[in-house]
Amino acid sequence: MFPDTKWGTSNTESSKLLPTGSFLKARPRAGSPVRLRRRPHAPHSVDFEAFQAYLERKYRKKTAKGRLSYAKKFSHCLINRDLSELQLLSPDKRVHVMKALAALSKFLGVYEDFKALIKNYGFTWKGRNSDDRIIERLTKIKKPNEIFNWIKEVKRKLPELDCFVSLMTATGLRFVEAIESYNLIINLTELGRLNEYYDCEKEVLQHYKFKEVFIRDSKKAFISFLPTDLVVAIGKQETLRYNCVQNKVKRRTGLRFSDVREAHASFFTKYLTTPEIDFIHGRVSASVFMRSYFNPALIGDLKERVFRGLQEMRRLT
Repeated sequence: MFPDTKWGTSNTESSKLLPTGSFLKARPRAGSPVRLRRRPHAPHSVDFEAFQAYLERKYRKKTAKGRLSYAKKFSHCLINRDLSELQLLSPDKRVHVMKALAALSKFLGVYEDFKALIKNYGFTWKGRNSDDRIIERLTKIKKPNEIFNWIKEVKRKLPELDCFVSLMTATGLRFVEAIESYNLIINLTELGRLNEYYDCEKEVLQHYKFKEVFIRDSKKAFISFLPTDLVVAIGKQETLRYNCVQNKVKRRTGLRFSDVREAHASFFTKYLTTPEIDFIHGRVSASVFMRSYFNPALIGDLKERVFRGLQEMRRLT
């Protein structure tokens, strides 16, 4: 098995679906009072089978399923141009509903109308405020090494997942991205084409070469530094299935995969700048610096600092 490997050391759209003009205000006749007419609930006016296919082309399976579910439940709010029902939802749930309706409005070709509607209601896309999120993080984890101890527990109780958990720990990838990356390494190794994904000289996984898998609208992964010995060890494993891994880990240790990514980002603040961590985690912000000037290829010691961090992280896990 993999536990003895020294991976911490570097080795080298359709408007016809809605009634014509349903999002346009009718001009009142001169002298007549202006009345806002609310259209009847009309979920049948949306071709949800076509919308599902649209979602599955744009999002991962789990995300597409969630968007479709919320869109079906709240489509009348978009069609009737009445979002008052969303005011009764919790901030986090409201954001999920808004994302579903945004996707539906793009599918129907009325996204600009939807954005105006969101603005008129004063909704934001932030969900819970930043203060609440920080407080949640402070109270969720009691000890500094709690997540690293959980990682060690998973490796001890489920040794067949040692390589996978090591991949997540080393890269900070989201759980689904880690599954995709893990399986891709295995499949390409078997085909003798691993070099299409892994640059062994730079010791980096080039996610950007597989845009349909790793570059999505809201979830992105561009590159991950990963030592060669860990990549070789992964190439010898069996592929994994998303649900099987989740169920197996949940039964034995409880699920904390999202905490691994958070711990990775916090840990690497000792070695990397915030823009560098954001880039490795696939977060490219809207700042002028990140969009126009930040180029990790110009940072000569980036790999060196990442691997120094991995050496320390290996001792903790």
